[in-house]
Amino acid sequence: MTATIIIPKNADPKIEPESQQKSENIPEIQPESEPKQVISLEDFLVKPADRMEWVDGNLVEKTGMTFKHGLAQVKLARFWGNYKDSSGQGGEVITEVLCRTAKQGRRPDVAYITPELLPQSGNFTAFFQSFPLIAEVASPEDSGEELFAKAQEYLESGCLEVWLLFPEARLVFVNAGKNWQLFNGDEVVNTQKVLAGFSVAVSELLA
Repeated sequence: MTATIIIPKNADPKIEPESQQKSENIPEIQPESEPKQVISLEDFLVKPADRMEWVDGNLVEKTGMTFKHGLAQVKLARFWGNYKDSSGQGGEVITEVLCRTAKQGRRPDVAYITPELLPQSGNFTAFFQSFPLIAEVASPEDSGEELFAKAQEYLESGCLEVWLLFPEARLVFVNAGKNWQLFNGDEVVNTQKVLAGFSVAVSELLA
């Protein structure tokens, strides 16, 4: 096979074609990019960005919410809120409010704060620990492994009970510090340690 060498119009005629081709194939050395400045957890907790979590020094946006995800989140917040009022246990039920774990800055989908832990000021940017009762709702982008790891992180940072909701599979997992309990679509899930006495049918919660 015969190779055809094309000499650019602006090439120096005194330079041999082979030398010209070799010089053109030498890759340009790009200057190293500036290292990214990582915000500290302390700074993030003082002035957090909306819908962002602080994970290993990076800001991670909470995305992937579907209709089923949002519906399960709203339903559980309403059920917990109505029950804490009707039972007289007080406290507050919140959604996607920032809390500090032993490792990260997280925004649980739903959380309940007992009256004893409510700040006297009535307001805060980030809670100083994991909330006593937390629920995370799985979206299509979430992996089960990541959700269970996050739940363990909550339990190691002051949380007493975690719920993991899987709307597509109509499953609820509950951990009150020891073992995971599984509740499927034809069962009733109930609280173990926090918001005592609350129960709801999985089919109603994840309809």
